Amino acid sequence: MSPFCWWSQVALKIMNLSSDHCNISDWLRLEATVKASVYVVAFFFATFVTVIIITIVLQNSKLRREVRHILLCHHLLCISSYCGLGVVFQGMRALLANSPVLVCWVVFGVQLSVGEGILFTLALMAVNTYLAVCWPLKSLSFVDSVKYRILAASWIIIIFKNVCLFLIESANPPRVAVFKSEPLCPVILNGPPARAVGMVFLFFLLSIILTSYFLIYREGKRAGHFNRSNIKAKKTVLIHLVQMSLHVIPILIFVGLGKMCGVFFFALNLVLFGVFAFAQCLNPLIYGLWNRELQSGLYHWMCCQLWCGHIMNDREPV
Repeated sequence: MSPFCWWSQVALKIMNLSSDHCNISDWLRLEATVKASVYVVAFFFATFVTVIIITIVLQNSKLRREVRHILLCHHLLCISSYCGLGVVFQGMRALLANSPVLVCWVVFGVQLSVGEGILFTLALMAVNTYLAVCWPLKSLSFVDSVKYRILAASWIIIIFKNVCLFLIESANPPRVAVFKSEPLCPVILNGPPARAVGMVFLFFLLSIILTSYFLIYREGKRAGHFNRSNIKAKKTVLIHLVQMSLHVIPILIFVGLGKMCGVFFFALNLVLFGVFAFAQCLNPLIYGLWNRELQSGLYHWMCCQLWCGHIMNDREPV
C-alpha cells in the first residue's frame, strides 16, 4: 500500500469518527495506528545510526575507554529500545491483539522505564561534561572508577520506582482482571500517584541538566575569552537545550491534556507526538555525529567500507 493510500484511509477514518458520537476507543485505535507507523520509521533510523556509532566506538580503543562515549552508546541503545517497544505496544493496540492486560502493562512499563533511562543518561552526560570542563584533573580518575556503578544505580532507581508504582496501581483491579484479555491494550502507571512521581522525577533530572549546562557556560565565560573551541561549546549547549525542549514540552502537554475525543485533540496529539519522535531521531545525530572524534571515526569507517568493497569487486571473476 502506498503512503498516499494509507494516509487517505486515515483521513477517511477521522471523518467517520468526527461525524459519530464520541467513542474514545476508536480514537485510541486510530491514534495507535499512526503512532506505530511513526515508531517503525524512528526505530529503523535510530537503530541504523546507533549501530554505526557503536561500531566506530568499539573499533577504537581510545573511544572505548572514555566515559562520555560509554554514556553515548548507552543513550543510543535506550533510544532504539524505546522506539522498538513503541512499535510493539502501539501495534498491539492498533491491531486489537486481544492480549492479556498483564502483558500490555509489562510492555508499556518497560517502554516507560527505557524512556526514563534516556533522560537519566542525558543527565549523566551533562554532569560528566561539567566535571570534565570545570574539574578536569580531579574528576577523570574518579569518574572512570565509578561509571558502571552509577549506570547500574540509575537503572536500580528507575526499576524500583516503577515496580512500586506498578504494584500500587495493579492492586486496585481484581487479580482475575489482570489476566483478562483486552482488545485495546490499556496502559499502566497512569494514575495520580504515578503522574505525580513522574513529574517530580522529570523536573529533578531537568534541574540537573540545566544546572550543569549553566555551570559549563559560566566557566567558559569566566575564562575571559571565547576562542573557536569555546564558541563551538556554546553552540553545542544551545543545541542541546533546544533538543531537550523538544523532548520535555510534548510530554508536559501530553500529561496536561490527557485523552479526549475530537479532531482537534487528535491532531494536536499527533503533532506533539511527531515533535517528540523527531527529537528521538535527532538524538543520535546531535549527541553522536556532532562529536568531532566520531565524525573522524565515521570518515575512516566509510573509507574502509568503500575500500573493502572495491577490493571485493576486483576479486570477482570476469
